[in-house]
Amino acid sequence: MTTTLITGANKGLGRETARRLIADGHTVYLGSRDAERGRLAAGELGARLILLDVTDDASVEAAAKTIEAEGGLDVLVNNAGVESRPMLGAADVTADELRTTFETNVFGTARVTHAFLPLLRRSAAPVVVNVSSGLASLTGLTMTDSPAYAYPGVSYPASKAAVNVLTVQYAKAFPEMRINAVEPGYTATDLNGRSGHQTVEEGAEIIVRMASIGPDGPTGGYFDVSGPLPW
Repeated sequence: MTTTLITGANKGLGRETARRLIADGHTVYLGSRDAERGRLAAGELGARLILLDVTDDASVEAAAKTIEAEGGLDVLVNNAGVESRPMLGAADVTADELRTTFETNVFGTARVTHAFLPLLRRSAAPVVVNVSSGLASLTGLTMTDSPAYAYPGVSYPASKAAVNVLTVQYAKAFPEMRINAVEPGYTATDLNGRSGHQTVEEGAEIIVRMASIGPDGPTGGYFDVSGPLPW
């Protein structure tokens, strides 16, 4: 049976991904930095709660030790993310603004991945899914007919582009793993004030799909539900 950890999973895409994977037979650790919300979500879904704040070294290390003691890990879904002040454009964005976003989206992804690498490397079929964004595509940001072109913010696209780079470099370093970035689409979640046009069920589809790939699946790629995306 496959054991999966999903960060930021007490609501939104993370929660829906957990629900789907549990239904498919995965054992799922529901990562949550809020103990009460995490307890409620885990209880409703039949997941195992793991307290996990991706911005805190001690929290991540403790989670890794707990999961190791309970049997190990096969699949890591780096879902936790923030979109701070999305309309703050290039004229106004500051280093502190970038740092806040990068702390969760980039450093958090790297922190969690690094901590769980030893467990994943012991798995027969290790998988890492990094939840990225269509706004991470430099092609999309520079094509005038792309929906991403009109997005004015800086910190969120920059952070997700960095997540894509992490994905590629980890995939090259660990060819025995399947490590990919995914774009869920514009999904109605708390991240965007529920302004997205997709449901969480639609948005979670590509995350679930890539979390479930076998050892012959792609690695080092960037995908949405329709297939590969341009970097």
